[in-house]
Amino acid sequence: MRILHTSDWHLGRSFHRVPMLDAQATLLDHLVRTVQEREVDVVVVAGDVYDRAVPPLSAVQIFDDALHRLAAVGVPTIMISGNHDSARRLGVGAGLIARAGIHLRTDPRECAVPVVLADAHGDVAFYGLPYLEPALVRDTLGATKASHEAVLTAAMDRVRADLATRPDTTRSVVLAHAFVAGGEPSDSERDITVGGVAAVPAGVFGGVDYVALGHLHGCQTVTERVRYSGSPLAYSFSEHAHRKTMWLTDLGADGEITAERVDCPVPRPLARLRGRLDTLLGDPALERHETSWVEATLTDPVRPDEPMARLLERFPHTLSLVLEPERPPEDPLASYAQRLEGRDDQQIAEDFVAHVRGGNGPTGPERAVLRTVLDDVRVNDVVNEVPR
Repeated sequence: MRILHTSDWHLGRSFHRVPMLDAQATLLDHLVRTVQEREVDVVVVAGDVYDRAVPPLSAVQIFDDALHRLAAVGVPTIMISGNHDSARRLGVGAGLIARAGIHLRTDPRECAVPVVLADAHGDVAFYGLPYLEPALVRDTLGATKASHEAVLTAAMDRVRADLATRPDTTRSVVLAHAFVAGGEPSDSERDITVGGVAAVPAGVFGGVDYVALGHLHGCQTVTERVRYSGSPLAYSFSEHAHRKTMWLTDLGADGEITAERVDCPVPRPLARLRGRLDTLLGDPALERHETSWVEATLTDPVRPDEPMARLLERFPHTLSLVLEPERPPEDPLASYAQRLEGRDDQQIAEDFVAHVRGGNGPTGPERAVLRTVLDDVRVNDVVNEVPR
């Protein structure tokens, strides 16, 4: 069975205030064309269909058009909700839409209810695990605690139990939206840390033939059977080195995997430039970036006059300007952003406590309170579907 694995479309998202709707429409055209030209049997979308809980109508329209076109060519599509989606909104009409071959899996209670498709070698059971917010689904799934590993383990236990009731020849595919250990994140994924831990071990998914992951934006192979497709478009400059693709995965008669990357259309290349302004403006080696979207980090010790205007003369698609003056590390004028680089919300909060207490950081119980408050804020965003 030939599977086209994609995820993280983030329909409705912009790139540094540049609308991406046309690029997203082009991407969906490319996806439908790939399905037809490469004789795909099923499309799987591993979450984050939209960029926010209440997407703009224009994003809904191109999504609806893509589903109609996939249904028209008779290729089943299976998709799950991600942490950016509203599971309840995305899942509206799921039962009716399934009649057209579009299978939405947004309810955690249906983790072990597969979409069963057949090829010449028998059945393939597709299990959809939508994004599982631990605090909200722990009781539903009977997990031992409110952590990503615990709720995914509980969901996979249900999947394996259902699979055990099926013929031995049944092959299996799981769609999941999660941060799996071994994956490489970028700056454009929303933090899903719970209790200081975001990643789950790949072993949680043991016992199935293929795991189609979403959430991380770089295409990557965690294990031969556990893969991220990555986002098909770049959504931050941290993705400047990504090759944006989808996985074309062939699932053989005995569950063997053969996977090929299918390139996605690139609306405009990305470039991260760093150096003094005069160097960036005069370096002939940078000519190839004159048509790119550019993030420029200026290291001039003193802020140059009109840096953005001057950059735009050579690099007319400059979208981001960062000032990082060359200073010794001990310089008290080193930027606040530099001091915070690489630190999570918990560490920043603890540093603030230490600062206002003259160097005395929080006690163990106080750290626990800070962690609980930060987790509660994130969970409340999910419950209330706060768009970002």
